[in-house]
Amino acid sequence: MWNLARSAASNARRLRRFSSAIPRPSIVHKRGADILHDPWFNKDTGFPLTERDRLGLRGLLPPRIISFEQQHDRFMESYRSLEKNTLGQPHTVVSLAKWRILNRLHDRNETLYYRVLIDNIKDFAPIVYTPTVGLVCQNYSGLFRRPRGMYFSAKDKGEMMSMIYNWPAHQVDMIVLTDGSRILGLGDLGVQGIGIPIGKLDMYVAAAGINPQRILPVMLDVGTNNQNLLDNPLYLGLRQPRLEGEEYLSIVDEFMESVFTRWPKAIVQFEDFQMKWAFQTLQRYRKKYRMFNDDIQGTAGVALAGLFGSVRAQGRPLTDFVKQKIVVVGAGSAGLGVLKMAKEAVARMEGNAEQAASHQFFLLDKNGTGYER
Repeated sequence: MWNLARSAASNARRLRRFSSAIPRPSIVHKRGADILHDPWFNKDTGFPLTERDRLGLRGLLPPRIISFEQQHDRFMESYRSLEKNTLGQPHTVVSLAKWRILNRLHDRNETLYYRVLIDNIKDFAPIVYTPTVGLVCQNYSGLFRRPRGMYFSAKDKGEMMSMIYNWPAHQVDMIVLTDGSRILGLGDLGVQGIGIPIGKLDMYVAAAGINPQRILPVMLDVGTNNQNLLDNPLYLGLRQPRLEGEEYLSIVDEFMESVFTRWPKAIVQFEDFQMKWAFQTLQRYRKKYRMFNDDIQGTAGVALAGLFGSVRAQGRPLTDFVKQKIVVVGAGSAGLGVLKMAKEAVARMEGNAEQAASHQFFLLDKNGTGYER
């Protein structure tokens, strides 16, 4: 009974956290223009007169008070106007224009940004994350206006333990980390791959309810082998070839140790690492730290759920999964992860790992070459 009561209380607190009807007080250690320039505290023209007086904002804003709801509607009107005015324009131009208007809101007012994102997740998910995020990463050095997240580079070796304390949040629950070596299907984008952790964490906030003040996108810049980026005068990352071997691993080791020294309960998600490092870092850290590789394990978990669903859709019992022939197209980290997890599922169902290994699994690489696994 007490457990039920505690659970109900916990659920009530969770509902209140997202309720606009019951605002929670916030302690602000800033005043005046510093508040207006901080997207966490800025409410634009939504500050009532009492707050304008207490926080030294009177005279720094237009006199009319525009409510949060009105600001929400005004932004959506601007967005719909953008859609109307860009009809017939190339898809890439329209996508980047939509990303820019959302990014400007993100830079100015985080609360309104996440409210807009949550309320319009179906429309905005393809802008904030795939497919538009790939285009953003390709052009990130030119689009860059304001830093978001943290950047650790090979030049910071020996300094990461102190650097991690530069992040202002006292607690971080979720970190998405990339080294930019294999961004989506676009290859090595170097430091410009930071768009992936930013976009993915925005999706976690909007769709999973993670506290946006306790997330951290991270770029681990160990160089790039993309000559076009090295020749680009606007490129923001290290202008050197990628580190390899023990040099590379020592950088990742130092980062992981630094993160978990400050935030021992955080989760680090490895995202878009090239295949050789994706598997090696997973094996290196999985038993030591709270981490996972999304390309190997996250994709595999979703794919396995789909495979189970396909068996049920045929009106067959789930145990018939062991009788299926499974073909995975793509021999990258995601494809191999799906194959591995499917084999593990069969092994558990049959209670015989050797039998699962002889199960009919097939893998097709990008050239169409088939392998029986």
